[in-house]
Amino acid sequence: MSVSLASESDVHKWHVTLAGPANTVYAGGNFGIVVMLPTDYPFKPPVVTFATRVYHPNITNDNLGNICLAMLKSENWKPASRLLAVLEAVRALLIEPQPDDPLEARIADEYKNNRKEFEKQAKYYVSKYARGSVSFTATTA
Repeated sequence: MSVSLASESDVHKWHVTLAGPANTVYAGGNFGIVVMLPTDYPFKPPVVTFATRVYHPNITNDNLGNICLAMLKSENWKPASRLLAVLEAVRALLIEPQPDDPLEARIADEYKNNRKEFEKQAKYYVSKYARGSVSFTATTA
């Protein structure tokens, strides 16, 4: 995982490059993640999105890349939470999706009931969107 500022003049927007975890369908992929720190951080949670398209039950299957992660919900956020813990939680989602709290119900259903098809689609997305250098500009369909 590597972290850099999106712009030297803006400490509120971070670019994170995350290698797909070994022994997962995301292995071999490079994923761009954007972390936006609100001006009242740490009292409000960061907004974390995938810049790289990813086939996953907890990440919107579009160019917005919204993430469903319990610790990032306002009611669960604690000012003492560390950004490293947030990034590790995002990585953990790639290792073990949470299909019972999905953003993409169809993909969650596929993950639970047709794992072989889920794995095929996730690997296809890695090959199409997550190979080579990460782009932090939105990808389209």
